[in-house]
Amino acid sequence: MTVSNTPTPATNEIAASSALQLHDARPFFEKALMYGVQHGIIDTERLAALNADAPKGMVQIARYFGSEFLRPELERARDRIVNLISLHLLETTEADLAKAAVLLRDHSLLSRSKAGSDMLRRLIAMPESSNFGMAGYADADVPLLGLWSLRSHADYRAELARRSRIAAAIDAALWMAEQYDLDADALQESGADAEAVVRTGLLLGVLAPRAAEWPHPTAFEKAVNACRKKALAANAIALKLPAGLPSELHGVVQAERDTVQADLRKLLDPATSLRPLMRPTSAFRARYFLIDDPLAEVDEYHRSLDELDAGEEPLQPASRTWTKTVQGNDDEHSLLTLFLCVAAGAPKKTLLTEKTAASLIRKMRKSGLDPALAADFIRAHAPGARHADYLALWNTFVQDAQKTLLSDMDYQLHDALALLRRECNVGA
Repeated sequence: MTVSNTPTPATNEIAASSALQLHDARPFFEKALMYGVQHGIIDTERLAALNADAPKGMVQIARYFGSEFLRPELERARDRIVNLISLHLLETTEADLAKAAVLLRDHSLLSRSKAGSDMLRRLIAMPESSNFGMAGYADADVPLLGLWSLRSHADYRAELARRSRIAAAIDAALWMAEQYDLDADALQESGADAEAVVRTGLLLGVLAPRAAEWPHPTAFEKAVNACRKKALAANAIALKLPAGLPSELHGVVQAERDTVQADLRKLLDPATSLRPLMRPTSAFRARYFLIDDPLAEVDEYHRSLDELDAGEEPLQPASRTWTKTVQGNDDEHSLLTLFLCVAAGAPKKTLLTEKTAASLIRKMRKSGLDPALAADFIRAHAPGARHADYLALWNTFVQDAQKTLLSDMDYQLHDALALLRRECNVGA
């Protein structure tokens, strides 16, 4: 016996029903309304009341977002009110048609539309970025509300989840900062990322558990060096959540532990130079938040002088040659420019023009580069308290840059010039 492949009327009806079900793109509000009518939840009288409410709501929404006198605005208002009600019903009932129909029976369309609008307002009020310096402005609410009033429930849920994570990160960062008497204004002025604050707080729990203030770069380096002297092994250290951290913030802080643990291994490894990690443009510094304090290095230098034992020789001050050449331009880019000029046997400069930079590269490729000359210059002229830092800075630069600067394959100097623009002080 064979089964015929010819569709029967019954199979056609089933197929059509399935197709309609699969492609039912009606708004949830419409589905709930039809369900309520079909199942006796919404009677004729209530349906008439809903029909009377709808035009009023459309006019109000059209007036709010534009003009109630323009047909396109009214048509868009119809879409908005249907979508706002659908958003509210979906979120409140978890897509239960029976519960949604009851809500439509017991409440006016205007109230359900307002409930959907309030949902979106709360969403828009949530932080969109974890950067403290990028707070939103109230005058953006109306266009954003107009945009979101036409978005789907799935879009709403995805955005709510994203902004909830951001809000949790901000709350965790504020809690971390509060433990060190660092207020939100300081975070906002510096444009700190919440995740960076959280990671730094976790690190401080290991590097400086008794610290009372949020560190600047110099204090942070000092804490790392102190831990290195104690020979702490990063692998043996289990990062713990701070004591007293609210339970609702555990998840967002826990999410940063792997990153911090990996960076902790680098920090506590004596073979890793701290200076490159601490450069303001480094990837490491981008992951953490340290307070900018231009006077910190000066204070640290004088403090180191005060802490010298009576029998020790005072640290070497900067020479006249150093002072005259540097002229206060002691940022890393300017210093690397100076050291490179010394190593190449060129006139000492802390700023190069594009033309001078190209000439310097050609000179190095013709006459060579002697890194030892720059190291000797540092020892002879730089402040004694900074010898180790400057030597580490220079050695790291040479290891990374020498091959590119001296490469015969870079005929047009494109790679070498790009490197100098990035690492040194090259102006127009």
